[in-house]
Amino acid sequence: MATWSNLNLQDSASPLMEQLIFFHDHTMLILVMITVMVSYIMAMLFFNKYINRFLLHGQMIEIIWTILPAIILMFIALPSIRILYLLDEINNPSITLKAIGHQWYWKYEYSDFSNIEFDSYMISTNELNDYNFRLLEVDNRVVLPMNSQIRIIVTAADVIHSWTIPALGVKIDGTPGRLNQSNFYINRPGLYFGQCSEICGANHSFMPIIIESISTEYFIKWILSNNN
Repeated sequence: MATWSNLNLQDSASPLMEQLIFFHDHTMLILVMITVMVSYIMAMLFFNKYINRFLLHGQMIEIIWTILPAIILMFIALPSIRILYLLDEINNPSITLKAIGHQWYWKYEYSDFSNIEFDSYMISTNELNDYNFRLLEVDNRVVLPMNSQIRIIVTAADVIHSWTIPALGVKIDGTPGRLNQSNFYINRPGLYFGQCSEICGANHSFMPIIIESISTEYFIKWILSNNN
């Protein structure tokens, strides 16, 4: 999870988030190169003492500064479109999880198992243990297996919410009367924190999300224990 005063992206826990981080670094490198080049040209124009009073237009330089930005934009657009299609691709999911946003908590349903559903409320500050994170801990965590393709279906019961886990690269709007779906793949165990990312009312800041990623063996045991 993100720690205090950390301005960087969270460490990735899924292949899609890795691709998003690579794209971010790729784009930032291009922007830095453009900024340095433009700053150098502006400095040279400001501080040199040469002038050409007969220069009215430059057809060649105008062609260059039209074609070159188009080529640079292609280097940004093509990887962006590739990742966009990867985010939308859902290929034989192992498990389907349904998240329903309410004011102000999340309800979860494991669609592959008939009787596993629960509400997830934030734990208030005066009920926290010493090892819990304030405003992020919930009474019922979402338990999911690692190394499995997971489909997430998100909707809302009242207003627009947004189900977000930054470390997994997942952000889906929950819209009343509509089902939005996406997929993710968790490649390591751990706790992954998120929050509602759509302003949904007075307690918008108090409906966190926690995914607990465990091995498939322990996930099966968790399923069996909740079925009884």
